[in-house]
Amino acid sequence: MNASLQTAPQKTFQLGGELEVNRLGYGAMRLTGQPGNFGPYPQWQQGVELLQRAVELGVNLFDSARAYGPQWADKLVGEALFPHADQVVIATKGGIDKAAPDRIVVDGSPATLTQQIDEALTNLKVERIDLFQLHRVDPQVPIEESVAALRTAQVAGKIRFIGLSNVDQTQLERALAIAPIASVQNRFNLAEQQQDALVDFTAERGIAFIPYGPLGAHPMRQGAALPTRTALAWLLRRSPNIIVIPGTTSIAHLEENMATWDVIEAETANQLTA
Repeated sequence: MNASLQTAPQKTFQLGGELEVNRLGYGAMRLTGQPGNFGPYPQWQQGVELLQRAVELGVNLFDSARAYGPQWADKLVGEALFPHADQVVIATKGGIDKAAPDRIVVDGSPATLTQQIDEALTNLKVERIDLFQLHRVDPQVPIEESVAALRTAQVAGKIRFIGLSNVDQTQLERALAIAPIASVQNRFNLAEQQQDALVDFTAERGIAFIPYGPLGAHPMRQGAALPTRTALAWLLRRSPNIIVIPGTTSIAHLEENMATWDVIEAETANQLTA
């Protein structure tokens, strides 16, 4: 018998060693215009209702980014979750911007990150951002300088935890020399397991691993490549530090995603009685 199936995985993870989050979260990238995740989400009120339904279903980690829209996803998240601010953990990212649907601008300079943090505070309607992640390492700026800017914002009370996205282990280690890192967000799923070693590295250090593309979807197109519940259950079983953030614009799909826990519990019960 597969030992990983004998015991159901923990449903929560302590982000930064302090904030308990449901390991099934929500990714807000799709709550933007199309194509290219550019512009405001055209069904704005439906997006608000979707996010509020997610809260009702127990989601308490919502992941957004400045580049989504740009800024429009943050604004939608802020509007929808403002009434639930004390119940949820809101994450966003900075360091890249989107000038057009097919044009991403990378800028990890301290001045830009500081400005983007201030704008995110306004867009998200919060006094402190729970998790601010460097979206991509700027090849023109040492990661130490980018992380130092986030650390300055953390000391100033603008952000609670610092995260990184699209990094390798060496970059993570360099960042850890500057500030505590609460999360790493890289592409990882059942079909794309190139980050396998980094999952273990972060788990050993109590750092959350937040896989984007958990269903194998193309970042610029709708549609999942992998079977939803199978792919989500595999990630939740893979390591206790993994927090999954599937994105959807459908309440029905949202409810299906959240039912993954029921599938895992049923599988575990069946294995124990087999």
